[in-house]
Amino acid sequence: MTGLRSSGRSRQITSVIHPTVPDVRSRDHDWNVTIAELRPGGEVDGVFACTRKDRRTAKNGSPYLAVELRDRTGAIPGRAFRDADFLAGQFDRGDLVTVTGRVERFRDELQVDLKSIRRAADEVPDPSEFLPVAYRDLDELDGFLEHLAREVYDADLRALLAAFLEDDGFRAELRRAPCTRAGHHAYLGGLLEHTVAVATLAFETCALHPRLNSDLLLTAALLHDVGKTLEFQLGAEIALSEAGALVGHVTLGQQLVAERARAIEGFPEAKLHALSHCILGHHGPDALPGRQFRSPEALALFRLNTLDAGVKGALEHGL
Repeated sequence: MTGLRSSGRSRQITSVIHPTVPDVRSRDHDWNVTIAELRPGGEVDGVFACTRKDRRTAKNGSPYLAVELRDRTGAIPGRAFRDADFLAGQFDRGDLVTVTGRVERFRDELQVDLKSIRRAADEVPDPSEFLPVAYRDLDELDGFLEHLAREVYDADLRALLAAFLEDDGFRAELRRAPCTRAGHHAYLGGLLEHTVAVATLAFETCALHPRLNSDLLLTAALLHDVGKTLEFQLGAEIALSEAGALVGHVTLGQQLVAERARAIEGFPEAKLHALSHCILGHHGPDALPGRQFRSPEALALFRLNTLDAGVKGALEHGL
């Protein structure tokens, strides 16, 4: 694998991942300011993702339209009290919509008083431009991914990691994919960030517990969520793909790992089984035969995955 050779086992990661805020102005269009930049009294004239759409009734009995508008920087509610039914017929939830209106403050929160809202024209750029993105530098995270992969010394497992990490298409999907739809790391780049975090925890755990099979645990940590590259469909919001809805990322990931392992001549079935056991059980033992872990590495991966997901979820959404 390119860049995955090492002369010995290092047990310390010396760099620190520093959060960086993406430049939300560096797009190829000159549409309206971002949601994060909206201020009371400002005019709105731009394209956003519509992530909620409801027809409601005001206290006086008249209908009004309530929506949520989103871009990379956040979300803001919108309301239309005039021509609510007509406007509602111009778009659907999940569309990219062209909006005009005015920003107002209502009950200490900003909202958009909608003048017009309709489905955006076909020439609108990639809808993923309107999804939230990771605040960490993806190139730096890529560097940590490769650093951690170099800590796997078993020749078979290194070859398996190379089958993934030397695949440019897979690496692009790994950088792009979110980790969840609305839970932890629910943004573009979230999968790469979570993968590096879990693998880093695995790396340190092996230093604390040297009887663990570090090659197995670290490989499992790096590959445990590869099925998420197939689980989502990115548009105006993060949705499940057909494969994600019918099969799920755990099984999809195990299938991807098995396919690539069997394409490597002489890859030992015993190592594939041990790795598959870890991947299938990373959300808990219920998916495993007899509903129990058969290796300390599988148990460790489950606990470490839960740790990162839980802490990140608490930081993002509260306890």
